[in-house]
Amino acid sequence: MPHRRALLATPMLAALPIAGRAQENWPNRPVRVIVGFPPGGSLDVMTRLASELMSQRLGQPFVVETRTGASGNIGAEALARATPDGYTIGTVSMHNLLINPHLFRRLPYDPERDFAWISAMWDLPNVAVVPAQHVPARSLQEFVAWAKERPGRVSFGSSGVGTTIHLSGAFLAGRTGFEAQHVSYRGAAQTIPALLAGDIQYAVDNLASYVGVIAEGRMRALAVALPQRWPALPDVPTMAEAGVPGFEVSPWHMWAAPRGTPQAVTDRISAEVRAAWTDAALQQRAITMGARLTGSTPQGLAERLAREKPIWAEMVRVSGAQPE
Repeated sequence: MPHRRALLATPMLAALPIAGRAQENWPNRPVRVIVGFPPGGSLDVMTRLASELMSQRLGQPFVVETRTGASGNIGAEALARATPDGYTIGTVSMHNLLINPHLFRRLPYDPERDFAWISAMWDLPNVAVVPAQHVPARSLQEFVAWAKERPGRVSFGSSGVGTTIHLSGAFLAGRTGFEAQHVSYRGAAQTIPALLAGDIQYAVDNLASYVGVIAEGRMRALAVALPQRWPALPDVPTMAEAGVPGFEVSPWHMWAAPRGTPQAVTDRISAEVRAAWTDAALQQRAITMGARLTGSTPQGLAERLAREKPIWAEMVRVSGAQPE
């Protein structure tokens, strides 16, 4: 009998080193990276940059998969429902976790329980822009005065109800006292053509998506929603300098995984991100693109989410946005 028990135990004992080696060898196949917004937008561009760097550092492809719609909720749900084996991660916007719970009566994921945190990735500051061909204003105060003269005829675009872009556009109108209608698009790739066509009159959108059209002169930057001027746009004032104090909105994004993903994997990706982000040339490249690289430990990410939760709840309340 002892001999029989020893024989039965042998396969189990033999399997343990294999499982250990499998985790140690991660990644040994491609990693899927879900992004919940359309190709060509700032979130997609930054995700592809980060994925390319991780592919180089870890020796396996990090393949971006676009899952758009419902203000990023479709992508967040796809991530939450994925197998937690370390081979699916995703770029999640803070609005999916801190804003959408106030704007959707039901979410297809639980912001508190469905994710394993990896790292904060980047901040994408918002900039107030107008189409140069259709709006004559050259400063924020000129634009506010122009808009007040056109009640019912001014609208702004965003990438969906509940995004920081939507809240920022509504907040600007409410804070400065002009009427504006919200028009929802699928992303900056649709919002920018609508602005250039004169279909909408302004946006307070991610700077990263507008760097090119601002440089070309087709879009006029009126103010950045930051406490300091943006290094790549030194002549553009902050909102406070332009006469709208207390308007500092820096949407940010993180990498997360499905809950249950091995901690060794999330810690490894976090460490690789933080190491990559220390490169000075990469940091400057990101600033030129309209982004600020951040990076954090999983615990640091959890603490940032907890710290900002009441701030964004107040932003929703002030904006007047209502649940759908």
